[in-house]
Amino acid sequence: MSGFVTDQRNRPVSAVVAVIVAIVTGGYMLPWAIAALRGKANHWTIFWVNLLAGWTVIGWIIALVMSLTSHRPVGRF
Repeated sequence: MSGFVTDQRNRPVSAVVAVIVAIVTGGYMLPWAIAALRGKANHWTIFWVNLLAGWTVIGWIIALVMSLTSHRPVGRF
């Protein structure tokens, strides 16, 4: 049996905080919440892209796409 190891992380506290912030901001921080819930290794990068460029709509879409991309394989077992 062969499989892949990905960059997915389990961060329950970050996920809860991200969801609360997304709700409070009316969905503005939704890409960050999705990334945190999915365990994306780069969820803090997505946070900063969303926070600093999300107001441009294109920045928000970029952050959303980043949060929805598949996890990168980091090795095989």
